[in-house]
Amino acid sequence: MNIYIAGLSYRTNDADLTNLFAEFGEVSSAKVIMDRETGKSRGFAFVEMTSDEEGQKAIDELNGVEYDQKVISVSVARPRAEKPSYGGSRGGYSNSRRY
Repeated sequence: MNIYIAGLSYRTNDADLTNLFAEFGEVSSAKVIMDRETGKSRGFAFVEMTSDEEGQKAIDELNGVEYDQKVISVSVARPRAEKPSYGGSRGGYSNSRRY
């Protein structure tokens, strides 16, 4: 089960999440999402648990609790939406308009 965690402290790292969720079952991965430009946490993460039952128990127990001085929101992760591909150049000037 893939779990989404929001409202994390910027100090929280992957190992912290693995330890937190391991109380509820086997964690196959934990990833705090980092900003590409600054390299700092964006305040949310994803945890993958091997069992749906254990994942649901973790969601039920951890949603709305205070962790590292922040109240976190824990839920089932939604599948990533596909962004439409428009092809061609990315932004910039286009010759297709008439003025």
